[in-house]
Amino acid sequence: MSDHLIRILTLDGAIRVSVAETTLLVEEVRRRQQTDPTATVAVGRLATAAALMGSLLKGSQRIGLTVEGNGPLQRVQAEADAHGHVRATVKVPLAGLPPRDGRFDVAGAVGRAGFLHVVKDLDLKEPYRGMVQLVSSEIAEDLAYYFTISEQTPSSVALGVELGQQAEVAAAGGFLVQLMPGADASLADRLAERLAALPPTTSMLRQGLPPAVIAERLLEDFPYRELGTTPLAFTCNCSQKQTRALLRSLGADELDRIIGELGEARVTCEYCKEVYLVDLAALQEIRGSL
Repeated sequence: MSDHLIRILTLDGAIRVSVAETTLLVEEVRRRQQTDPTATVAVGRLATAAALMGSLLKGSQRIGLTVEGNGPLQRVQAEADAHGHVRATVKVPLAGLPPRDGRFDVAGAVGRAGFLHVVKDLDLKEPYRGMVQLVSSEIAEDLAYYFTISEQTPSSVALGVELGQQAEVAAAGGFLVQLMPGADASLADRLAERLAALPPTTSMLRQGLPPAVIAERLLEDFPYRELGTTPLAFTCNCSQKQTRALLRSLGADELDRIIGELGEARVTCEYCKEVYLVDLAALQEIRGSL
């Protein structure tokens, strides 16, 4: 089955769960970004995180995640909306780090010092902005820390990316488990025991288990109902119109320089790598509008 996400709520309303399979989505990010294996795992985890956080949105709302650290990747970004459209990028796609203890060194690639930024466009006057320091640089733990500190919502986050022999994405996905306000504190211990007994999400996906079955294992002792399923796919909203707006924002002096020295502008989208050509006539039209 293609990538998708399932949303669940326990019958008592105490636990909210989202489970996502993002294998094809993350492979598309890898192909477009041309990442090395460690960078693939890092950006794949953040893309999966954005998809999971997108499940908490509605309508035209959007979420943006940025991990900035002092490691070789420098900056990793992902965006998602409520309809399963996800895109992601990494500033430096080649981490160049060997594995540590048999695992990809995501923390080393991100950097031990840095921040997780969260921007939510909730259709209000100004977007919500949150920021926390990185606690592990493994991304899942950092996101759980953000939920606990910034949103006062105790959360458990699992994010996984498993690669094949050719460094392609063989499995990717994750889950978000949250205790809702007013939930019995003892539920946290029961959930912790359940989560500790589960195999890695990617292992379950490689076994062919869909998100619905993974959710079933997560909540084996908790009656629940499914709230809905959302298809997930890499989708970029860049356009020629956005490119022209970007050029216009450069101002008259910079546009004059581009017109005089280059005669055209080539703008590459950092997410999908689409190249937009703006010819001399279009540049002069933009310049004339200032």
